[in-house]
Amino acid sequence: MNKLIIFFCCLLWSANSKAQKSVSLSTIKNMISKIDTATIETYRGNHIYNAQVLKSVFEKLKENENGKNQKINIVHIGDSHIQGDLMTNKIRKILQQQFGNAGRGFVFPYQLAKTNGSYNERFYSNRTWESYRNIYPFKSKPVGLSGIGLWRDNGGFAVQLNIKDPAYKFNSIHIITPQNQDMFDLAISSQTNITESTERKVITHKIKKGEAISVIADKYNISIAEIKKANGLKSANIRAGRTLKIPTNETKPKKIKSSEFVPLNLTADSFSHYYNSEKALDRIYLIPNKSASEFELNGLVLEKDTPGITYSGIGVNGAKFSDYNKYPLFFEQLKALKPDLLIFSLGTNESYDNMEASAYIRQLQEFISNLKEQKIDVPIIVMTPPPSLHRKRKPNIYVKEYAERINSVAEKDDFAVWDLYDEFGGLNGVRTLRAEGLIGPDFVHYSKKGYEKQGKLFTEAFLKAYDNFKSKK
Repeated sequence: MNKLIIFFCCLLWSANSKAQKSVSLSTIKNMISKIDTATIETYRGNHIYNAQVLKSVFEKLKENENGKNQKINIVHIGDSHIQGDLMTNKIRKILQQQFGNAGRGFVFPYQLAKTNGSYNERFYSNRTWESYRNIYPFKSKPVGLSGIGLWRDNGGFAVQLNIKDPAYKFNSIHIITPQNQDMFDLAISSQTNITESTERKVITHKIKKGEAISVIADKYNISIAEIKKANGLKSANIRAGRTLKIPTNETKPKKIKSSEFVPLNLTADSFSHYYNSEKALDRIYLIPNKSASEFELNGLVLEKDTPGITYSGIGVNGAKFSDYNKYPLFFEQLKALKPDLLIFSLGTNESYDNMEASAYIRQLQEFISNLKEQKIDVPIIVMTPPPSLHRKRKPNIYVKEYAERINSVAEKDDFAVWDLYDEFGGLNGVRTLRAEGLIGPDFVHYSKKGYEKQGKLFTEAFLKAYDNFKSKK
């Protein structure tokens, strides 16, 4: 009886297997016949997934290549590796070499906030500034586009901006403040003012042997205190043979020189106050507007009078999507950059909070929702976070899960993805990255070489996607 049951089971399995093969082959043939070959990507390996969402920015790049008359503004938002501008500077240089240099884009005086920034420019001030980062608990501080609030409660300052890389000399500069308040003026030169005044005539007196300071004071009809002050004496003791300065009661003319910056004529639009210069500038001063009583700076935008790309980096050490989401001013001011493409690079800091992938995706989606509330509806590329080790030097499974979830929701949420996690070897890639000098000894932060390689690989993928777009036209 058992043998009979086994025989019939084998017979049923064989028949079912043949039916499945028949259906599979039939289905595959139908699928092949329906494939539109124009939609097949012509490249493999390092690439941007769901690149069709980038159509509008690719069209603008193509128009620029044909007519050299377009400005394309790309904004890259992230954490410490974006604040340091190593990866983003690499991307900026390569893209501007191909499409033209329209300017440096967004800059912020990180030095005044006592933190690190880009090597392309340097800021100096004769006064100290208060600052507050978006990574801290929410406070009513002017934390906006830069992710770092920067302010002073009184004037008397001059902030000097020096361009270190001559490629980023600029023709226009925009000042971004909360609610676009008129708090600052700009200057590129100073003038000397001369005021006519008078001062006491000073003579000298050589001290004779046995002569007391009181005798000298009586002789010139001045007080002992005046003689002590004029000569920096702490006591009335004097020594013969030395010379004293004696301020007399006579006066003489005096010219007082003072210098002040000459404010430039600024223009205002809906997002900023700005100045245009016919001559390219590599230095400018930010000074108080005399009508303002407090001064809050969210950043500057530097542009050239040429078509091409501006590539703005906005990053805060330790930042997460939730930190940007805390401050509506960030999303309001993002419109000042007039972005054509947004790129996001966040996730490593979330992983160190042991944030689950579902919560991470919710924060990403809230970030995108906040953009759309401000009518910022442009293509988005989300970079997956790179491989790293977690606490106690264990493989960081959180960033692995973030990368998987980012890829899984990309089409539904209508954004493109560049999978940096996969490109850098995934869960098992960290040791190799360390051996190649691409990741630091903490196995979290990357080296300059590592960040620049990230930038180079991303740019290669972006240009491949663009070439693929052009080939279909």
